[in-house]
This record gives sequence, C-alpha cells and structure tokens, in this order.
Amino acid sequence: MGTLYQSPIKSSSPNIIQDLKVIIHDTFTILPPEKTEPRSMFLSNIDQVLNFNVETVHFFVANPDFPPQLVAEKLKMALTKALVPYDFLAGRLRLNPDSKRFEFDCNGAGARFVVGSSEFELSEIGDLVYPNPGFRQLVQKSYDNVAMHDKPLCIIQLTSFQCGGFAIGVATNHATFDGLSFKTFLANLGSLAGDKPLAITPCNDRHLLAARSPPQIEFDHPELLKIPEGVDFPTTSVFDCPEGQLDFKIFNLTLKDIEHLKKKAKDGPFSPNAKITGFNVVAAHVWRCKALSSGSEYDPERVSTVLYAVDIRSRLDMPSSYAGNAVLSAYASAKCKEIEECPLSKLVEMVTEGNKRMTGDYAKSVVDWGEVNKGFPNGEFLISSWWRLGFADVEYPWGKPRYSCPVVYHRKDIILLFPDIVGADNDNEVNVLVALPHKEMEKFEALFHKFMA
Repeated sequence: MGTLYQSPIKSSSPNIIQDLKVIIHDTFTILPPEKTEPRSMFLSNIDQVLNFNVETVHFFVANPDFPPQLVAEKLKMALTKALVPYDFLAGRLRLNPDSKRFEFDCNGAGARFVVGSSEFELSEIGDLVYPNPGFRQLVQKSYDNVAMHDKPLCIIQLTSFQCGGFAIGVATNHATFDGLSFKTFLANLGSLAGDKPLAITPCNDRHLLAARSPPQIEFDHPELLKIPEGVDFPTTSVFDCPEGQLDFKIFNLTLKDIEHLKKKAKDGPFSPNAKITGFNVVAAHVWRCKALSSGSEYDPERVSTVLYAVDIRSRLDMPSSYAGNAVLSAYASAKCKEIEECPLSKLVEMVTEGNKRMTGDYAKSVVDWGEVNKGFPNGEFLISSWWRLGFADVEYPWGKPRYSCPVVYHRKDIILLFPDIVGADNDNEVNVLVALPHKEMEKFEALFHKFMA
C-alpha cells in the first residue's frame, strides 16, 4: 500500500531526460483586438499576498488534424479574443504609491506567446507524472530581470515534439487566478480556439472580496502571522531549503489505498464529527507523517499545524465564475504526542473542523485581518491539492490533455497532491509529492508505510 512512485531525484531514472533541448523560435506580444480605455483594477487582500508566478504544463499527443503549427495559430487567436473578457491579463501589476496596495494596471500592454520545439518525441521524455526539472524549459519565465510594472501577467508557450505531440506551458502571476478560476480560463481558451463562444463568462469584480469599512476582525486567526513594523515582507518561507539539500519522493495512493484509509478511519474509535472523504483521510495521514518526521529530535509537546486550501465562493454567495483568488487557508493543530497516539478518525475530525470553521463570517474576518495587518499564512506546512482541479478535463479542438501538472519547485513546507495520468483507469488515484532533507525523508517514508498498515 502507498507505493513509492520513483526514486529521489539525485538518483533519478535514466529514462528521465532532464534537458529537453528546447529551442525558442518566436516570441509574440498578443494585444487585445480593440483598444480600451486604461483603468486600474482593484485587487483583494487575498490577491495582495500572491505576487509570484504559477507555472503549469499541459501535454497533448499528436493529432493529425491539428499539427503544432495550426495549434499555435489557433491559440494565438484564442488568447487575443480572451483579452477582452480578461482585459487584466493584457495589463501589468503595479504598486499604487498612494494606497500602498497592488493593483492591475489594465493598460493593454499585452500578453506573451512563445513558440518553441524540442528535438525529442513526447514518448522519450519519460513518465509525465514524474516532476521532471526539464519541464521548466516548457514554460517561458516572466522576465525576472524586468521591472514589475513591465512584466507580462500571462505567458503561453507552445513547444512541439518530433512526434507531432506538443506541450502548452502557461505562466501567470498568481494574483490573476486561483486554481478554480484558472481552469475556467483554460476552458474559455479551449472554447475560443474552436471558434466557439466563452464556456463561462468570468466575473471580474474583485470588490466582492473587499474588506468591510471599518474592518471587523471577529475571530482569532492563529493560521495567520503578522509581520512586525519595520520588517520587510519575506520572499521565502522560513521552512524553505535550497533545492539541492532536499530529496523528493512521490507516494502513489491507489483507490484501494484510499478506501483502506477511509475504512481505518471508520473502524475502531470513531469521531462522530469526522467527515470521511478522500481528501480528508489523505490529508490526515500526510499530516501525521510530516509532523512526526520533522526536526532532528522528536518532541511530543511540539504543536504541528497543517494548512490546506478552502474555496470560499459558495460560503460568501459569490458567483462560481469569480475570476480572482477566492481561496483561504484552513488549519488543524495538535501536539505531536496526540497526533501520534490518536486514531485516524480523530485526525480526520480535526481536518474536518478546519474546513467547517471557514464560514462566511470567518472568511470575512480573514479578509479584514489582511486590511489591518501585513502578514501571511502561518503553519508547519501546506497541503497544496491539485488532485481534483480537473485541468486535464478541459476540451480543446485538438482533444483533452494527456496530462496536466504544475512545474514543481521542491519545497520542504509544501506537500503537493496531484492526480495520476489520464486514461490509465485510475482517475481516483492521488500522488503525494514530498520534498524533505534526507534524514527527515527516511522518517517520513517509514511512517507513511507504518500508518498505512
């Protein structure tokens, strides 16, 4: 149960080609089809703390009716059309000198479109599920040496393989989308590429998540950490490690494994408030392993806090088509001694309670907290789940992706959940990507299998 998917990267499989030999042929600035009046776009307090890039790659097998050159033309056309309902994607991020807040300058400066090719066939680059560092070549960077107000907010790269297959790499500033709204954007891009209308009209009114006036912080928020006056906002997590110091492994949980965890949570001492779902049991299991493997010495009195994302659209009666970030960090906390000794159902109950805690009133309090304080989520680690976002379900004229994945930068404080490859008859399986220092990884792996038994 809970089989290891691959070896650590430092002894990676010879079947993994890490240098994809990508050559960039053309770079285009994609402008909106019609000139619009420049405007400033308000960004919520959730958007404010997300000034960093999110990079994803979407792989497609060869389709004789859609060679990569044709796909590139259709994507360019689709992106041009998309810059009408998503006009902010043609803008730039700027810091308003008066309000000291980030905002989108919707100035029509344009998105980017990049065309490249690899000398390999898609089948040669290895298992797509394995987070290959070479995948970074499939996504154009947002020009790190360029000033913030000149950086494009959206860059799409089409990379063709020798077999006729191709990859679409997308880099967006996280302030533009969360996972759900990014899937909507992809669905709209696919629809426009097929000369169809938008699949879903986006709601761009970010004032829906504006703080109240005056702010009303009605709850304690231990999941948030205030930055003291005079201290610069950190650019990296205190838990982060240089990548070379981390091993990474992928633990594959099959449908049978997940059902086993659910049964284990239901059997024995059962917590009546535990909601036995696939995510909750996997999150509880991962939390236990991470908490008990952290640090050089085990401290039973140390408190471990796990963070995990909760969508707040329905909790605030917002439209599901809201195009900004509408996700907050729920949390569960306990001493390591309790985490080690309590039944799985108790951990599931704590994860459940974290989700239930995120009511509409609580979410408003978090947004208002961000109005008063300068800070960020505070926990031992974050479970970032791409498991059921459904990027591989998006329909394009040339078909659905063979696989969609984030470009992974291994961090000790983030454990990633992501689905298995499409069409492998394993739609409900989940892969758990863990990056830890070597000694902690040994502990985590041993605990992962011990608590699966």
